[in-house]
Amino acid sequence: MDKIIPIFFTIDDSYAPFLATALTSAIDNCSAERNYKAIVLYRELSEENRARLISLSTDNFTIECTPMQAGLESITDRMSNRLRCDYFTLTIYFRLFIPTMFPEFDKGIYIDSDVVLRGDLAELYDIDIGDNLIGACADRSVVEVPPLARYMENAVGVEKHSYINSGVLLMNLKKLREVELDRHFLTLLNTYHFDCIAPDQDYLNAICNGKIHYLDARWDAMPNEDQPPLSDAKLIHYNLFSKPWCYDNIQYGEYFWQYAKDSGYLSEIEAYKAAYSDEQKASDKKCLALLIERGDSIPAQDVTFKKMLESGVKIRL
Repeated sequence: MDKIIPIFFTIDDSYAPFLATALTSAIDNCSAERNYKAIVLYRELSEENRARLISLSTDNFTIECTPMQAGLESITDRMSNRLRCDYFTLTIYFRLFIPTMFPEFDKGIYIDSDVVLRGDLAELYDIDIGDNLIGACADRSVVEVPPLARYMENAVGVEKHSYINSGVLLMNLKKLREVELDRHFLTLLNTYHFDCIAPDQDYLNAICNGKIHYLDARWDAMPNEDQPPLSDAKLIHYNLFSKPWCYDNIQYGEYFWQYAKDSGYLSEIEAYKAAYSDEQKASDKKCLALLIERGDSIPAQDVTFKKMLESGVKIRL
């Protein structure tokens, strides 16, 4: 067992307040007997935000900010590389390069910044995933949306209930280095430019399928109006458009505000929510509709993960 539990986050300046909330919740729920190290990978993060995030550190939960290394120049702003179909950020791809960037760790946790913890990350870290490449939760947030379920199966080539959400990953860093995840990803990206609706997530699903340990759903509980909340969720993930800093009455939203008040960013978060306009909310609805529309159309394209896999191209590691 590694002495330090490494937890990786990837952000830019716009997400600093929400990461601060996530870190506050993680620290509040950590064990006094364990040592944690949050490593924040960034491309653009102001000195002020770095200092404010690092100031949240405690004796056994340290926080450091590390600039992302070069190597992503081939990833450009095109629809297939956009998150939620509405904005482009390289930060979503950083998780694929963690194994190579941090050879000192054989195991680690990656978490998106739009989360709050209600459980101890040491418990997640201690899960034995064997020789699997990653541990992750099946994506329950969209599996019941027929066009997206068809996309998972007919474009990504993964059975819909096996399609994972990449926002919480227990990473076998040693194994991922051995199979050269980063190089394989870049080869596929630069050769085929697969059209995606969830770029990093679709690549991880296509590449790691068959070598995934499925985590308990409590480690990636996402707001879903069609399902009752999990009463014992250990990690809440405000996925896609379900952001309590944008909308009222988001499922599990009370946990976000519980920790936001101690994040050091409460006034900024409240101001952001107050300023979230009707135009932005209308844009969210359009983007969701576009995401579903693209999920419906992409499987018919000539180049998909599934079609390339069936033609003999090495997709899976």
